[in-house]
Amino acid sequence: MLNALTIDVEDYYHVSGFESVVRFQDWERYESRVERNTNRLLDLLDEYHTKATFFVLGWIAARCPLLVRTIYARGHEVASHGYAHQRIYTQTPQEFRQETQQSKRILEAAIGQRIYGYRAASYSITRESLWALDILGEAGFAYDSSIFPIRHDRYGIPGYERFCHRITRQSGGELIEFPLSTVQLAGVNIPIAGGGYLRLFPYTLIRWGIRRINVKERQPVVVYLHPWEIDTGQPRIHAGAVSRFRQYVNLEKTEGRIAQLLQDFRFGTVSTVLRDRGLLVGVGQCHHEC
Repeated sequence: MLNALTIDVEDYYHVSGFESVVRFQDWERYESRVERNTNRLLDLLDEYHTKATFFVLGWIAARCPLLVRTIYARGHEVASHGYAHQRIYTQTPQEFRQETQQSKRILEAAIGQRIYGYRAASYSITRESLWALDILGEAGFAYDSSIFPIRHDRYGIPGYERFCHRITRQSGGELIEFPLSTVQLAGVNIPIAGGGYLRLFPYTLIRWGIRRINVKERQPVVVYLHPWEIDTGQPRIHAGAVSRFRQYVNLEKTEGRIAQLLQDFRFGTVSTVLRDRGLLVGVGQCHHEC
């Protein structure tokens, strides 16, 4: 079965866990490492003949348009990760609409094509911010991959539908949601497919969970990671203990585990997976893959 591989293109100092000590106004002062790390991931994907969806932060795209064009030219899907990595539930609908449209314009200008996918900073479409789905539909997005059906201090909708599906919006239109992947154990959703969970949990658990979803539940998973997660030399940010643990635990394991996943499972872009499931028809940057 084809699964979706996704890269959230942001730098090490952009994460929500550091926002109390790293102000948006000071971002320009930090060493940028996103280009070298993203290019390392592109080389790894080439080695395994795999395409992925890159959810790119608009702030990065405005400063590194060549990086966005390189991602696209190498056959991958470009999608939006918002502009300034602000959690949606901290914004008003008007603020979210403005930043979403701004990021979409920047990305589309970089590649000369429409983009159709969106992922919120810190998976911040929660029960309190479901209104964002209507704004995404109005902005021309075809799918979202922001909802995490788990309980977490910063994100999550416990009990939410676990697999990709169509949503009928309040406006009457439709949007496809591809939730972050979980495996269900004793009625509890366990996150097994990306980021810190990929670094923290034993690889045997990750592999078992993906196989269970693919084989027993006959559904694709979505795996995610960030370019900074393969960068053991990134500068350390002096933040709280929990934030530092989430950021730095087992960074040295990420690249090897991604390579192992690429050997053990089949991956492609989100758009390709959704087309294979019959959910996405006639849209997507498919001229590289179709």
